[in-house]
Amino acid sequence: MKILVGYRGTNVGRDLLEQAVRQARAYNAEVHVITSLYGGSMTETETIKEAEENLVNAKQFLDSQDVKNQTHLLVRGNHPGEDVVLYAKENDIDEIIIAVKSRSKVGKILFGSTAQYVILKAECPVLSVK
Repeated sequence: MKILVGYRGTNVGRDLLEQAVRQARAYNAEVHVITSLYGGSMTETETIKEAEENLVNAKQFLDSQDVKNQTHLLVRGNHPGEDVVLYAKENDIDEIIIAVKSRSKVGKILFGSTAQYVILKAECPVLSVK
């Protein structure tokens, strides 16, 4: 089994990784941790460095829990939701774990919702963590 974690390294990121560990142990799964950045002029160098550091930290945490894992920084010009769904399809992912934020309806209209996109478009089950 393969589990995908959409990871940004924020406070809820640790909760995502802990849930992934529980799922990985229960199903003898490999965890794929990805961070998606748009790239080009839309992404600052500092943001890329921070994302790389966050992925290193995620890998160290999963390694310390004896969970087989991979980390990937995706900079493919896609919206993060698109990247999560595409990566899941390209890599035969069985489950996606993502964070959800509480936003008003107006906030979702103005800023979109990565989680909403993933939940609606993914071809596999999606577990959301708040």
